[in-house]
Amino acid sequence: MPEPVTLAPGSIALPALEALYRENPPVLLDRACRADMAQAESVVARAAAGGAAVYGVNTGFGKLASTRISPEQTAQLQRNLILSHNAGVGPDLPERIVRLMMTLKLLSLGRGASGVQWAIVETLERMLEAGVTPAVPAQGSVGASGDLAPLAHLTAVLIGEGRADYRGERLPGGAALQAAGIAPVALRAKEGLAMINGTQCSTALALAGLFDAKRLLRAALVTGALSVDATLGSDTPFDPAINALRGHPAQIDVAAALRALLAGSEIRASHIDCTRVQDPYSVRCQPQVMGACLTLLRQAGSVLAIEAAAATDNPLVLTERGEILSGGNFHAEPVAFAADQIALAVSEIGALTERRIALLVDPSMSELPAFLTPDPGVNSGFMAAEITAAALAAENKQRAAPASIDSLTTCANQEDHVSMATHGARRLAEMNDNLSKIVAIEWLAAAQGIGFRQPLKTSARLAEAVGRLRAVVPPLEEDRYMAPDIEAAVDLARAGALVEAVGPEGMPGW
Repeated sequence: MPEPVTLAPGSIALPALEALYRENPPVLLDRACRADMAQAESVVARAAAGGAAVYGVNTGFGKLASTRISPEQTAQLQRNLILSHNAGVGPDLPERIVRLMMTLKLLSLGRGASGVQWAIVETLERMLEAGVTPAVPAQGSVGASGDLAPLAHLTAVLIGEGRADYRGERLPGGAALQAAGIAPVALRAKEGLAMINGTQCSTALALAGLFDAKRLLRAALVTGALSVDATLGSDTPFDPAINALRGHPAQIDVAAALRALLAGSEIRASHIDCTRVQDPYSVRCQPQVMGACLTLLRQAGSVLAIEAAAATDNPLVLTERGEILSGGNFHAEPVAFAADQIALAVSEIGALTERRIALLVDPSMSELPAFLTPDPGVNSGFMAAEITAAALAAENKQRAAPASIDSLTTCANQEDHVSMATHGARRLAEMNDNLSKIVAIEWLAAAQGIGFRQPLKTSARLAEAVGRLRAVVPPLEEDRYMAPDIEAAVDLARAGALVEAVGPEGMPGW
């Protein structure tokens, strides 16, 4: 287990969040936040003992907010809230998503506006360190009033209920805690509500989608550059002067990356003075399309970095004023919009990539053998692989429709507009999975096309990308069982091997 990462509530950068997602380290809150948390806890304790109605402290929840709860029932109220909201269904979220949820909840509680006891923080920290991961069903949140069901399933384990994975075994929550030597928490006033109000599930899913989309965008730039060379495309559209006149920073960055990837190509030098005036859009307009996708990802990243550090439960404790105020920070509309933007970008990256695969297999456009096989007719080459890419791109187009516009009223009309952020973010995993396969197929096809240009060589960096593939997948000399080739390329693309092969120089960042 790696050393714990100390988190300072209030802000966190995207690279740090990506490291938390990919490496799954244990985390600790900066102990400087403990005083603010204790002060907020005192405000809640006074409210619980007082006579004034305070939502979620001495009242029911949602439509039952007008129902007063006696001090003697405070603990039972919070426990019942958690148990009743364990209503999620469907497959469990992946472990790394649940761990990121737990980390984001720690960041939110550390803001000192939730009014919870320090024991909750310590229990979450110890669970992350020991590898006690709550089983959280993926379905059941509409992304408003917080990610209620997913966070309730997470919180159930803290109180010794629910289910959790520990050392490869699925156990009842209490048994998992006991096996790890962790005591369950007895919830106090407002604490159950603080745990399940919040956007930590939708935000974790959206961040995961963002990080994988960023990796695949960079991979698609490499395969796109390979296709430029394989089809005898021009690098003139990537000229800095052309792209500077448009002015979009992400477009300028993408053009620079493509120029750097193609620099020194013998293939490009061989047709500088050819008669072809313009290439198809899928080759020529990569800076414009991929730049626009990068702009969406950057904007989504900015929103999600803010959300990751936000206090998103309700009500919130304003310690300087000694007040507990009800608001709507649990509404995940910012996350929903960010997820929709990521989905659009993922869909368009795949659509453009698929068009280049279609170009590569078309001899009338690519000046390569039909379907990239040395002996067309007897062999079908990449014919079916291109069809697979088209099918995957079509699936992603269907999934890219905005989830954020599809509100359904819940909770007896109390919650009359919801964000749908959680399933809007959850679809990103499947979309990125499809995109990784499309990019992998272009890698295979473009590398095959580069082979037909021998003895001319591509650039040194792109040759490294071809070599990385050829270490596991040989050229297609004649038809063979192709699925393993695609699977091997997909595994490499998902792991970031394309960008590792060419190196980070010139690759666009956030």
